[in-house]
Amino acid sequence: MNMKDLRIRVGKKAEEIAVELGVAVSTVRNWDQLKTAPRMTPMGFEKLMKVYKCSFEELVQAQKEAGMGED
Repeated sequence: MNMKDLRIRVGKKAEEIAVELGVAVSTVRNWDQLKTAPRMTPMGFEKLMKVYKCSFEELVQAQKEAGMGED
């Protein structure tokens, strides 16, 4: 599961996610296209989990899909 899958699951457009998170639409689209992954503080991840209605584990998996967070 990647960030786009999470976004589609909650039925939101990239523009809606961007507004809720206070980031550029291009940032959300980059997440969707696996170009980048969210890089945020712990509070930022808490906000991501709320907006995407997902668990921390699902966010970690989404980052791995984008090639981030690998050793």
